Amino acid sequence: MNINELIDHTYLKAFGTRKEIDLFLQQAREYHFQSICVNPIYVRYCHEALAGTGIHVGTVVGFPLGANTTETKVFETLNAVKNGADEIDMVINIGELKSGNYDYVRTEIDAVVKAAGGRIVKVVIETCYLSDAEIVAASELIAKTDATYIKTSTGYGSEGATKAAVQLMKKHGGGKQIMASGGIRTRMDFERMLDAGANRIGTSNGDQIVKNESRSGY
Repeated sequence: MNINELIDHTYLKAFGTRKEIDLFLQQAREYHFQSICVNPIYVRYCHEALAGTGIHVGTVVGFPLGANTTETKVFETLNAVKNGADEIDMVINIGELKSGNYDYVRTEIDAVVKAAGGRIVKVVIETCYLSDAEIVAASELIAKTDATYIKTSTGYGSEGATKAAVQLMKKHGGGKQIMASGGIRTRMDFERMLDAGANRIGTSNGDQIVKNESRSGY
């Protein structure tokens, strides 16, 4: 598989303009990434702009804190699907996980998966805020759901993806696909996450990684 087919090209800045989104879409077409990931407001625009390209349009739910109510996350998911989203990246309720309220977390994931209607769902656990034991617990919990991926990070936490976290997720994820995101800026970062067990990479530097160049970013 080519490098571009392993990348979610990401633009989740709060201050993104339509001009910047257009440039982002131009990059997506040029490098034909597996997927793009944008804030919900841009889903319909990107869906229409990428029609016929085969590039999936993804968006975020409960982003970036995960502290929305389940009902809100379900509405966000349904709205994203209505606007043309192919993939949903949902952030778990991190506080409930850390409190040991696993039934709540599991029920919420199930509700979002149901609302997604068979589309790819990536469950973001924000590993920077979890102990190793909590990463294991989250991975084992998600393994029992119909979600597609376990994802490391939003890119807005105190730290992005780490090799150790990806390895734990892979080991305890029951065969779920693993996505590493946050802080992956170079080809070396990219390859390190793949070596650790990631199946897909989320980054705003997808074009630079494909060209094996470097710059700062998500």
